Parts: sequence; C-alpha cells; structure tokens
Amino acid sequence: MIISQKKPREELLAMLSGVKKAVLVGCGECATVCMTGGDEQLEEMKAFLEENGISVLASLVSGTSCNKLLVKKELKEYKDAIAEADCIISMSCGDGVQTVASNVSIAVYPANNTMFLGEVERVGLFTEACRFCGDCVLANTGAICPITKCAKSLTSGPCGGAKGGHCEVNPDNRCAWIMIYEKLQSLGTLEKLDIMTEPKGFSDSAYPRTISLRGSKE
Repeated sequence: MIISQKKPREELLAMLSGVKKAVLVGCGECATVCMTGGDEQLEEMKAFLEENGISVLASLVSGTSCNKLLVKKELKEYKDAIAEADCIISMSCGDGVQTVASNVSIAVYPANNTMFLGEVERVGLFTEACRFCGDCVLANTGAICPITKCAKSLTSGPCGGAKGGHCEVNPDNRCAWIMIYEKLQSLGTLEKLDIMTEPKGFSDSAYPRTISLRGSKE
C-alpha cells in the first residue's frame, strides 16, 4: 500500500495562491485507507478551501487514482466543472496526481506527501516495507528486506554497531540483520547467511521504468 500524509495547511494554501475554483479528486484505494483521500477527507478539504475563498465546483473519489484509463473515464463525468476550474487538487499519492494530470489540460496540485510503500500493521499504523529496488533478495533473508529495514541498506550482514539488538542509527528500530538471523535460525536455513549479495547499485536503474505484459514494443 502506498502511504501518504496530508500536506501542512499553510503549505497547501501557498501552493494554491491565485486559485479561485477547484475540483477535488480522491482515491478509493490507498489514500482512503490512509485517511488522506476518502469521502470524509474530501468533505473536510472542501470546507477548508471554501473557508479560505476557494470554491469547490465538484469532488469525486476515484476507484483507483493510479489507473489511467479508469481515471479518464471517471473525469469525463465532471468535464464541465473541470473546464470551469482553475485546477484539480488530487488527494492521493504522487502517482495519482500524475495520472489525473495526464488526463486534463489544467493544473493539478497534490494535497498529500507520498511517504512509502508500507504494511498496514493495524488501523492508522503503517510501516515501510519495500523500496522498489527491482532486485529482490527476500529469498535469502527470511523475507525481511535489508534494503528497507536496515538504515544503511546493508545486503550481506550487519554493520556491527547495533546495541541491545537495536539499530545505532535509529534506536527505535530493531537491527534488521539480527531479525534476519533469528528468522533464518527459526527456519533452519542459517546457511543462507553465507550467500554474498552485491551492494545495491541504485544508479544502475534508468528512470522512468516501464513493464509491459504485452511483450516488447515494436
């Protein structure tokens, strides 16, 4: 799940300087669960904007704001309001902002800050889980990601600075490699610690990346 947080209100108003009319677009998936882009948050945003002199001409919660074709279809129903508006305010992750923007000819502004791909531990509590590195090592680490869980993203063992089983960089977190050791021990696969993994070369990836299930483009 993509985790997002609301932008500070003063930052949002500064971003919307000069805007008089807006359309709100939320997301029925991640942003709704994060309570940053569901029906309730759109109503709160509408009230806040109108208190500050910005008219909200329409609002909708997209089924999935990162689905380009779905968003295109949904926005057609609001074409008159969009034509009159100065901008669209997207209450989703950064990808949702860009998806909406690719379907309209007016400015689109983000109401949220996109934080990370995370796990829902319980209602209202999210933990970062994956860095989208494109080279998954979870098979050798007991399904605990050292790229994400280790503050230094070490791939072949601990740094040696842990104290009391906790990370020296962020003592609130347990050392990822101690957790990996314990998990492999419980699985009876400690030999996997002997597998050396090359350090991540984050500069090796060329962005933006594209994956097509239809095969290579001609």
